[in-house]
Amino acid sequence: MAASTAQGTAATGTDGALAAAILHEVGKRVVGQETMIERLLICLLTGGHVLLEGVPGLAKTLTVRTLAETVAARFTRIQFTPDLLPSDVLGTQVYEQATGTFSVKQGPVFTNILLADEINRAPAKVQSALLEAMQEKQVTIGGETFTLEEPFLVLATQNPIEQEGTYPLPEAQVDRFMLKLRVGYPTREEEREIMRRMAGGTGIPIAAVATPEALLAARQRIAELYLDARVADYIVDLVHATREPAAFGLADLGALIEFGASPRATIALAQASRAHAFLRGRGFVTPDDVKAIAPDVLRHRVLTTFEAEADGVTGDDIVGRVLDRVPVP
Repeated sequence: MAASTAQGTAATGTDGALAAAILHEVGKRVVGQETMIERLLICLLTGGHVLLEGVPGLAKTLTVRTLAETVAARFTRIQFTPDLLPSDVLGTQVYEQATGTFSVKQGPVFTNILLADEINRAPAKVQSALLEAMQEKQVTIGGETFTLEEPFLVLATQNPIEQEGTYPLPEAQVDRFMLKLRVGYPTREEEREIMRRMAGGTGIPIAAVATPEALLAARQRIAELYLDARVADYIVDLVHATREPAAFGLADLGALIEFGASPRATIALAQASRAHAFLRGRGFVTPDDVKAIAPDVLRHRVLTTFEAEADGVTGDDIVGRVLDRVPVP
């Protein structure tokens, strides 16, 4: 175990500097929101997708665009609206009159970082069109399958305030997001700094300090980070506690949980915990890595009952109680 840990630590020395450089560049343009920036980088380094929830004006789009510039990745933004069609996202076949044949016109999904802005404003048919792209990293147009170029990351935003004219995301799609982040307001000091940087109307230059190839190489090293068997058991226990709370001394949660987290949550929690350790320059995962990232991995995968909603109990509350009660190795 000691040899594996030492080898992992040595392997992530340069990687830690790369991650720090990316975070530093994004921080030039985005004030505060360190947690959101770090979580976005975690998903970029693991191949997961992110659902961002927050009111307008919290720099969600700016952060995603800046991150794409920093890693020299292609970036595309789609404004989801009720009249959007699946072909507007994936692409379509176009008839070439000169040759009498059909050619494929690829849609905006063919990119590295796709921002699906206000994803819950599009109907279910459009939302489901992203399912194959998000899970299989491929798109089918006119019977022909196209593989999406890696890294491919979907960052979707939704407004938690205005629900008129929105379509709730299907559970199958919500589960495909590795993380769900709640983006809050900046502090008074941060907002003053935002005003100082942005009110002048002058753009802030950003340097590309990484490449998509470097991210893919780092992704492979993250997958090899040491995960002790006791930490792996802890991850499984956390997920199982959302399904069988009574087995972990949480019988009172049974009436509040409609469905617990899926096995996809176990995989996502292990991957995100490794990336969390990676960003701190460690070659091994600790229980603190798991506890830090668990709320973002589990909050959207724990479905509450009507009784929980009536009592004002949210998925965050349930995950918090699970983290407090499940024994830490």
